[in-house]
Amino acid sequence: MYNKELLSAVAALGLVSGAAALGCKDDPVTINNQGDATQAANCKTIPNDVVLDVGAGPMIDLGGSLSEIQGSLIVKNNGLIQTLQSSSLETIGGDFQLNNVTSLTSLVFPNLGEVGTIDWSTLNKLPEPTLGNPGITKAKKVTVQDTFIGSLDGLNVQSLSDMNINNNRRLTKFSTSIKTLSNALYVTANGLNLTMEMPNLEWIANMTIANVSSFAVPSLKAVNGSMRFDSNYFTSFLAPNLTEIQDGDLSFVSNPQLQNISIPMLKSVGGGLTIANNTQLDKVDGLDSLEDVGGAIKMRGSFNEIDLPKLGNVVGTAEFVSTNDIQASCDALNKLSGSVVQGKVTTCKGNDATANNDTSSAGNQGGNSSGNGKGDGNAGSIASVSMSTVVSLAALGGLVATFL
Repeated sequence: MYNKELLSAVAALGLVSGAAALGCKDDPVTINNQGDATQAANCKTIPNDVVLDVGAGPMIDLGGSLSEIQGSLIVKNNGLIQTLQSSSLETIGGDFQLNNVTSLTSLVFPNLGEVGTIDWSTLNKLPEPTLGNPGITKAKKVTVQDTFIGSLDGLNVQSLSDMNINNNRRLTKFSTSIKTLSNALYVTANGLNLTMEMPNLEWIANMTIANVSSFAVPSLKAVNGSMRFDSNYFTSFLAPNLTEIQDGDLSFVSNPQLQNISIPMLKSVGGGLTIANNTQLDKVDGLDSLEDVGGAIKMRGSFNEIDLPKLGNVVGTAEFVSTNDIQASCDALNKLSGSVVQGKVTTCKGNDATANNDTSSAGNQGGNSSGNGKGDGNAGSIASVSMSTVVSLAALGGLVATFL
């Protein structure tokens, strides 16, 4: 009896020693196999990173006593692991990083509620993560790109700096409870007919949305930077509570099924306003409150009518071109030249077969940068602003490894 008790005590001491060696002290923990994972999971808290070796797998379970990884959980360039799970883990202080994990089919973290950043890319076989309810409610940045994921249920973060969702070919529905995004939202090239809902979003810095079939932001009140919609498939865009775009551009470009733009409370756009090559949009009549545009206005399309009844100040130039007859609209718009439009109305004409050809942005540099109202009066002063904002957003995908 004595020998059995002694052996049990020695075994327990060995487990504790092993756990301390692997993870209970302030050193990075490397997981080479399930044995290493079991020992590390005997710690309640790991103060540093946990890194899975490229040969770890096919199943790694970090369940046990482990509730917090204060550093990052990193799996990179691993083609062996098929299942990664933990029933006990609640917090990852740094990155939850899954990059080029090509055989992963099961990701189960039912109690995980807080991460520093989510950085997932090149997950060729993962159909969806299992994150529990309410799931992850705190994170600073989220990037999910080039994956097989068909659902992001369980991502219920309220406030973020950045969200980048791109090239997830099976993702056809995404609803999120986010209220604020302090830097950028970038959504493009996901599944065909992706429907996206952001019912609680009230404030965002920058937004670029492409290749979605529906997009809802009923609570959005302010955009600090730019808001761009390119190559989408929704028929209508409605932002009933949006009152201002503070510093950047508003653009709708090459949305082939768009028939209606309704932003009835919008009073000011800090940069340029572009509506171009939306071939089903025959009326621009949903900007009834728009008073100020801090850059240029550029509208080119197949319009029958353009109505901007409260427009009172355009710092740059203005251009209105349609494949159809818009003479009645031009009669009203030409009166704005030199008074409301500081850079003068450079063009207002209809029956132009090339109206949908030019899709460059109006931008925010259309007038005199000092805003003194003099303008240079040249058509060339319509700014063709570089897509630096879009490039910066797209770069999020390339910077995921260095988030925070």
